[in-house]
Amino acid sequence: MSESDLGFFVLLARRGSFVETAREIGITASAVSRRLARLESRLGVRLMNRTTRRVSLTGEGEVYFGKAVRLLGEIDELENRLRSGQEMPSGLLRINATFGFSREYIAPTVSVFCETYPDVEVQLVVTDAPMNLIEQAFDLNIRFGNPPTSNLIQRLLQRNRRFLCASPTYLAKHGTPADVSDLSRHNCIVLRQEHDIYDIWRFDDRAGDNPSARVNGRLSTNDGEMAREWMLGGHGIMLRSEWDIAPHVREGRLRVVLPEYFQTANILAVYPERHHLTAKVRVFVDLLNERIRDANANVPFQISDRELNWASEK
Repeated sequence: MSESDLGFFVLLARRGSFVETAREIGITASAVSRRLARLESRLGVRLMNRTTRRVSLTGEGEVYFGKAVRLLGEIDELENRLRSGQEMPSGLLRINATFGFSREYIAPTVSVFCETYPDVEVQLVVTDAPMNLIEQAFDLNIRFGNPPTSNLIQRLLQRNRRFLCASPTYLAKHGTPADVSDLSRHNCIVLRQEHDIYDIWRFDDRAGDNPSARVNGRLSTNDGEMAREWMLGGHGIMLRSEWDIAPHVREGRLRVVLPEYFQTANILAVYPERHHLTAKVRVFVDLLNERIRDANANVPFQISDRELNWASEK
């Protein structure tokens, strides 16, 4: 039974008149009578007694009326909740993001978000590579680089690049590569991510080319923080996001190698649909964007050209 039939029947029962019901919904009294007859025929029971002036409920009609009122009330309540969800964050928010960025930024933002909006439940799933938002029923993914499909909406949170870098200790012992082709002769610390070809590093460069290098080394992992600690410990060269290495570069613990070669890996909020974006997603992304912006103002994520040159020439 459709909601429109339920609403029609409840209105007719409350008005008790074909004429008054017809006037309210903008049709003729005979059309109201025919619609009631079709409803009774479909249900196989008589719902109303007719007189020349009024209609009244039969026993079956009383039962049907009571149930219809409850169902319409539940529908109204559901719609009100959905509408309020567009205005005030509520319900389950499922987020997928990478390990390191989740520890540094996503998890603290979730903490503030849940304190501010107690009607929200958050599930944060951290993985080495982005999961499929649609198939895995995620509301939001925070990822580096462009999403694989144009069906997803993306919002830029922070411009970001990946640079080759190593500790001064490693470079003093093994030398500094003069070109990307030299990387094959160095220990390279490799991130093994599920969907990536991990032993080929592809670069953008300032000349607009897209060179690549096949790399190898004794250490690999799917956890970027572990790999960064190995790099700081002098175990090899790594390709790492500037948001993560910028403080170490400024403090002299890391040096940028071949700064003219890099990967563009902007930090993006990715979600399935713009037009039905609920408050829980919109407000969380706004909060995360604000916290990233504030952090970047205090300790800049991006490494300036001056810092790149200084770090590569030391």
